[in-house]
Amino acid sequence: MAKGSFDATDLIAPLMLRIPLGLIFMAHGSQKLLGLFGGQGLTRTFNTFEEKMGIPPIFTLLAIIAEFGGGFGILTGFLTRLSAAGISAVMLVAIYKIHWAHGFFLNINCVAGHGHGIEYNVALLGMALYLMFAGGGRWCLDRLVFRS
Repeated sequence: MAKGSFDATDLIAPLMLRIPLGLIFMAHGSQKLLGLFGGQGLTRTFNTFEEKMGIPPIFTLLAIIAEFGGGFGILTGFLTRLSAAGISAVMLVAIYKIHWAHGFFLNINCVAGHGHGIEYNVALLGMALYLMFAGGGRWCLDRLVFRS
C-alpha cells in the first residue's frame, strides 16, 4: 500500500476492540466505585480486597482507577495506551491472584465451589495489550488532543 493510504480495517479495527473493552471495564469499575450493577461500592470493595485477597488499599484504589478510568479512556480513545497499560496490569493481577487456581476454562455451568479459569482474562489482556502497543486508531480523542 502506498504511503499515506490506509485499509478500511485500519480505520475500524481498533475501535471494534475499544468499544467492548471500554464498556466491560467501565461496568466493572462502576461496580467497585459506585456500587452499580450489583457491585459492592467503594468501602466494601476495599474491605473485600484486603480481607479476602490480601490486596492493600492503595492497590485496590489503583485497580478501581484502572478499571473505571481506564475503561473510559479506552472507550473514548483518550490516553489509550496508558489506559490499556492499567487494564493490562489489572488483568495480570486477576489471573495470578484469582483465576489461575481454577485452570484455563470459565466455569460455564457455575459449579458451586469452582471459580472461573483464566480464558476470559487472557482475551481481555490480549485486547488491552494490542491497544497498548498500537494505540487507539484513527477514531480516538488521542489523535485530536495530541496531533502526531
